[in-house]
Amino acid sequence: QVQLVESGGGSVQSGGSLKLICEASGFSYSSYSMAWFRQAPGKEREGVATISVYGGKRYADFVKGRFTISLDNAKKTLYLEMNSLNTEDTAMYSCAADRRLRFPLSLNSADFPYWGQGTQVTVSS
Repeated sequence: QVQLVESGGGSVQSGGSLKLICEASGFSYSSYSMAWFRQAPGKEREGVATISVYGGKRYADFVKGRFTISLDNAKKTLYLEMNSLNTEDTAMYSCAADRRLRFPLSLNSADFPYWGQGTQVTVSS
């Protein structure tokens, strides 16, 4: 059974940084992709960044240059390093996994069958 567990969320001031972690278990696929999504209160879920096991990456336009996604395949652990946070980044951040590789990499939540519970990120001004 696939399980994704996020950690690393918290409260920071505008301009601050956080590093999110997502640990996967029961996920034994050799070719896969993982992604971070976020959902703010009253808003739809949106894709933040995705990465394939081969290193390909894709970012949403609103995070380019501020966030970095990385993957430790041996540990099946996904990371999201977030810098220059602003109040609009406040949301519940969830990681997701897909056992298939798509080209181009997808930031569509419907393409990811496995999900974690999420970790809250709150940015104050």
